[in-house]
Amino acid sequence: MPLTFTLDPAVTPDLRDGILDLWTDVSNAGGAVGFVPPVTREAIRPELVRHFVGMVEGRSRLLVGHDEAGEVSATAFLTFNTHRLMAHWTWLYTVMVHPRHQGKGYGRDLLAAAEQAARGFDGIEAIRLTCRGGLGLERFYGSCGYKEVGRIPDAIRVAPGDDREDVIMLLPLE
Repeated sequence: MPLTFTLDPAVTPDLRDGILDLWTDVSNAGGAVGFVPPVTREAIRPELVRHFVGMVEGRSRLLVGHDEAGEVSATAFLTFNTHRLMAHWTWLYTVMVHPRHQGKGYGRDLLAAAEQAARGFDGIEAIRLTCRGGLGLERFYGSCGYKEVGRIPDAIRVAPGDDREDVIMLLPLE
């Protein structure tokens, strides 16, 4: 059964806790979402609060996917540029699908829902994201229409002696 996506859901304690659980589970399964395992909900909480602050300030929008049981199973944050010369594209951050749903096509569904949302934003002509090299993520994003537009060697330090490329991807909307 497909996920049900909602843009700008009400931030309730259940939603907050669901995102914290999702982010923790994705991180601890090795997902490249800003943390390395092992990580706890409490370590992730300040980063989630930063996203929520961006939402309150109108700089970010939350896209959340719920599974058939109503569990938070996917998220992405669409964040607007504050620089006036870059206001025509948006960032896509914290793109996650719960590990129990991997291989079901939900990642593609999440990206399609994010694209649809971005197409509804005034003046937005592209979506930009970055991903951690070495995991094949750029192939996945490429298969969803994103184009690799750059790489920064050794930009992400996962651990001492384990540096990865920061791969920059872009999806034109026009």
